[in-house]
Amino acid sequence: MKHNNWIIFLYLLIAFLFGVSVAVNFLPSRKTVLLNTQNNKLNEVMQYINQYYVDSVNIDSVYDQAISSVLHSLDPHSAYATPAENKTMMESLNGAFEGVGIQFNIMNDTVMVISTISGGPAEKSGVRAGDRIVTVNGKSIIGTSNEQVFKLLRGKKGTKVKIGVIRPGFKDIYAYEITRNVIPTYTIDVAYMTDPHTGYIKMNEFGSTTVKEFQDAIYKLKKKGMTSMILDLRGNSGGFLDAAIGVCDEFLGKNQKIVSVEGLKVRPEIIYATHKGNFEKGKLVVLIDDFSASAAEIVAGAVQDNDRGMIVGRRSFGKGLVQRQFDLSDKSTIRLTTARYHTPSGRCIQRDYKNGTEAYYEEIYERLARGEMENIDSIKQDKSIAYKTVGGRTVYGGGGIMPDYFVPIHQGNDLDGYYMVANTAALVQFAFNYTNDHKTELKKQFPDAVTFRTKASFSDKELNQMLNYYTKLTGKKAPYLTANSKKELKLWIKALIGRNLYGNDAFYPVINETDETILKAKQVIKK
Repeated sequence: MKHNNWIIFLYLLIAFLFGVSVAVNFLPSRKTVLLNTQNNKLNEVMQYINQYYVDSVNIDSVYDQAISSVLHSLDPHSAYATPAENKTMMESLNGAFEGVGIQFNIMNDTVMVISTISGGPAEKSGVRAGDRIVTVNGKSIIGTSNEQVFKLLRGKKGTKVKIGVIRPGFKDIYAYEITRNVIPTYTIDVAYMTDPHTGYIKMNEFGSTTVKEFQDAIYKLKKKGMTSMILDLRGNSGGFLDAAIGVCDEFLGKNQKIVSVEGLKVRPEIIYATHKGNFEKGKLVVLIDDFSASAAEIVAGAVQDNDRGMIVGRRSFGKGLVQRQFDLSDKSTIRLTTARYHTPSGRCIQRDYKNGTEAYYEEIYERLARGEMENIDSIKQDKSIAYKTVGGRTVYGGGGIMPDYFVPIHQGNDLDGYYMVANTAALVQFAFNYTNDHKTELKKQFPDAVTFRTKASFSDKELNQMLNYYTKLTGKKAPYLTANSKKELKLWIKALIGRNLYGNDAFYPVINETDETILKAKQVIKK
């Protein structure tokens, strides 16, 4: 009897465990049931819209908007992309395309230019980062979707599009006619020697080719004698995390911390420098500004926290969230925030977004309004979120990377005349026409980029010709010019003509001559 009871008990135990296993592995969990219920509710709503709504509806578009709204409600960087939008966005990181050459976000129903592609049609026409595009071909695009903006701005090489923009700090709507072209996707705009020992590299984003481009630039400049480097990440809105890690690997020694990543549903990870980098020795300055974000901030944070170099410029954007892309069955994608990254000292530099996406992006313009870009004392910073660099310096989290050396935007009204001209298309168009009219003699006199930037000069004669063109184009009287405005306009005339002749190699070295942030970087290197 005892033996039989034991067997019966064993059978009951096995049956009980089997039942538990079925309940755990095969029966729907409470969360699954709730998700299915909500999914059924969504489908019910869509069915009612499809059957009874007063006007015809593209139900697929409604689903797209619903998904996009859900993701935007989570944080400012989780996003949905239709198959067409996804293809377009990836082209900027992986290949060439035809269009105007801008990266944008839709903020508060308005298209905001995040960055312009160096040498692209938009930049050549006068469009700048921070501009808000309000019209295309004379029609308002307020409230337009991402996909519609792509359709309006993309187009075949040689075709034209007219846009109207509002620029922070100015009241007028400025009109630009842009001729579309093939947009190259090199991520390094230029690499050259600013003096016998200092190299300058400008990086516009972090793409699939960035690390190789960066290594090639370092190799080229070291052959020319580079022992100090200025890495310009101003206006760099980010890109691939792996590319940022690869760039840091060129500066940092083996096992130095680059970045750590953690999230509720992902395994924490600390990433260290690996192989011997190509510029582990030598002075290093990294330039940042309000539009330096994401991967650019990872590089600036790693350099700062390891005391590998100095950061010069203005407070960076403040994006410390990591997105992972998920492909959906119809080839659309979602970029879902899965983690936060922390700089080597432990900082999370993500800005607060509890007031919603619109307020989050508006904060960049609020910085200008409250004087932060002119005075370091106007910067709001939580001093309670303090960390220490490897060398013991104090740095702060909670809102971008603060530079070690602050450089304000230009103050005063001595450049008002320059801005009045530069904010129109007159300067760019005059330089283009002048180059075409004098190309043969210019090429003969200045046979290469180095000769042009070191020997070419433009006098009051060319300045007056440009002002006459401004009057003809805008119908406005030429503005009064201070000595500084004249100097700046002559410099831009030279730089734009140089770009038309020899590309960025004859543009950035000229325009950087009076760049206050670069001048400060050179002072820091000397110290």
